[in-house]
Amino acid sequence: MRKIVAGLFMSLDGVVESPNLWVVPFFNDEVGQAVHASMDAADTVLLGRRTYEEWAGYWPGKTAQDDPFADYINNTPKFVVSSTLTSVSWQNTTLLSTDVAGELARLKQQPGKNIAISGSGTLVRTLLRDGLLDELGLLLFPVAVGSGKRLFDDLDRQIPLELAESRALSTGVLSLTYRPAKG
Repeated sequence: MRKIVAGLFMSLDGVVESPNLWVVPFFNDEVGQAVHASMDAADTVLLGRRTYEEWAGYWPGKTAQDDPFADYINNTPKFVVSSTLTSVSWQNTTLLSTDVAGELARLKQQPGKNIAISGSGTLVRTLLRDGLLDELGLLLFPVAVGSGKRLFDDLDRQIPLELAESRALSTGVLSLTYRPAKG
């Protein structure tokens, strides 16, 4: 069975918003390899509305010459979870607006690799809270940014996780993988 796996860049103070403003001093080939490993393990992308709108405004029309991630992002099947969108126009994109849990369960039963979430903090929190996220991958950057949306700002209860893997990278970034704690 496929897994739903989130991958996020996070600052030491829990901020996940606008990582492009604070990851650059710490991003090297080793961090890039960690990102590529996550991409290689997935053949489907799951997005929240805001991330979809940002990506759909940037990626269509981009090629590998413009950005090495362009072909993967444009050609990979994408599913957008939204209660406010009525349609999606980006190639290979499907809108999930009703029975999201049922649709995700069906996706997980289909053959294939992981279903990856990149960004989409609200979606990650919702899936984690509802027990639908199988794995939370964090690249924890050694910087406190002070303001911005934090991953766990609006949780209303504890969600126990267990550390499945950790690795310190040469720039001080920590690669952390968590799974929901059993029992």
